[in-house]
Amino acid sequence: MNDTTMTGRITAESADRDFMQIRYTDLIGKFLAKYIQIDKELIQDVFRKGIGLDGSSVIGFSTIDESDMMLFPDRKTLRKIPLSSYEIMTVIADVYNGFDKGRSIKDPRSVSQTLEDHLAVSQIACQIGAEVECFVFDQIIFDMENNNPASNNVNGRNRAKDVSILSSEQYGIGKYPIRKKSGYDVPTFQDSLIEFRFEVANILKQYYDINVTNMNHEVASSGQIEINFMHDYLTQSADNVQIYKDVVRNVAKKYNKIANFMPKPIFDPLNNENSDNGSGMHVSISLWTKSASKNVNLFYDESDDYAELSQAGRYFIGGILDHARSLSAIVTPTVNSYKRIIPGFEAPVYIAWARGNRSAVVRLPVNEKKSSTSKRIEYRAPDPSANPYLAFSAIVAAGLDGINRKIEPGNPVSEDIYKMSDSRRKDLGIGVLPGSLEEALSSLKSDSKYLNLCFHHDLISTYSDLKNKEIVEIGNDESVINQFMFYYDV
Repeated sequence: MNDTTMTGRITAESADRDFMQIRYTDLIGKFLAKYIQIDKELIQDVFRKGIGLDGSSVIGFSTIDESDMMLFPDRKTLRKIPLSSYEIMTVIADVYNGFDKGRSIKDPRSVSQTLEDHLAVSQIACQIGAEVECFVFDQIIFDMENNNPASNNVNGRNRAKDVSILSSEQYGIGKYPIRKKSGYDVPTFQDSLIEFRFEVANILKQYYDINVTNMNHEVASSGQIEINFMHDYLTQSADNVQIYKDVVRNVAKKYNKIANFMPKPIFDPLNNENSDNGSGMHVSISLWTKSASKNVNLFYDESDDYAELSQAGRYFIGGILDHARSLSAIVTPTVNSYKRIIPGFEAPVYIAWARGNRSAVVRLPVNEKKSSTSKRIEYRAPDPSANPYLAFSAIVAAGLDGINRKIEPGNPVSEDIYKMSDSRRKDLGIGVLPGSLEEALSSLKSDSKYLNLCFHHDLISTYSDLKNKEIVEIGNDESVINQFMFYYDV
């Protein structure tokens, strides 16, 4: 058979078949993808019968002796998207144990869905909005120790002696460099990523029906961006974060750039003056009663003079502050996260709350007055290395514990906490967030009962084991190069 005949046959057969991308998230937050080709008339079988998965090859899912698992696509997430020169279907799946043994307790998506089911019993819905920052570098260059690939591999990871970050916004590279910590809303001639952000926004809307609101150049130099999208229900919002990060990375690949979601890629362990702002993932939360006639924001109270915040909202804040240290193990889950949680770079360090105060870990945005639809509570600790399904669920679980136990948050703090003396902070009862992942995991070990609402204890145990192993692998070397070797693709 000649080549022309073969090509014609493949084209004709392909017209009756579809490529499908099936997405799911591992325990630490990586958005994985499986691909199948299927007859168009058999697509419904994928939703009904699922697709097999080797759970032992997925971080945190299962052991090799119980590795057979299943992916069942969530029909609500089905989309048509372009991928390379193809148009394919993409869908997010739920993870089940094999042999009809039910839902996997290690599936991060099951955590947020369990919490939503719990709230639905009380006719309550949770809305989440995430502000995900990241860097888009022109290049990351690893200077390997020698030219022998075998000797560069240590514990399954390559070894390098140095790393260089290149960006057209840096001194010595670009024509109009941006000074450190001076990138917020820079003028057009300095902003190297305008078209990049526009393209990401267009893809999110056109192919995923995600409505983008803001597309900012953020505070740091070297290509820091933040693209915000509309709040949504808890699981949907976590889905949106995973999709957003994936789109940013793929658009960066198209532009021959590298998207980086490390919490603190630009830091100097010896001199903070040489560091730049890190990337956060501030999370805004609101709770709503679900009613056929009218939805009511449970955090809104027009009669509250301070911030139009209800008593339920205060209790919710009280729960977050009470559990803030253990929450850190989930919302700031990497060794690199704690390079960001230091004073002087707009990242939260202190356990306090206030309206409009960005030095507190909980902030009440007060841009608008007498607006029940915009009343929300912002938790500023999380960063983009967090698994959004786990992070969002843990924050809400902590807040609900505050409501159930009527935990008062104390008085709001109207001062710049960064500038306070230690004695002043002590007098006000202001605590401090953990200074390391090890410290955060220790807090989680002693304070995890509130998570039982939606986290299975085996998930928490497996997650903690993975993170403790991460600490051991990194060891005492917290240099920039070692951080990049572990987290450049987080």
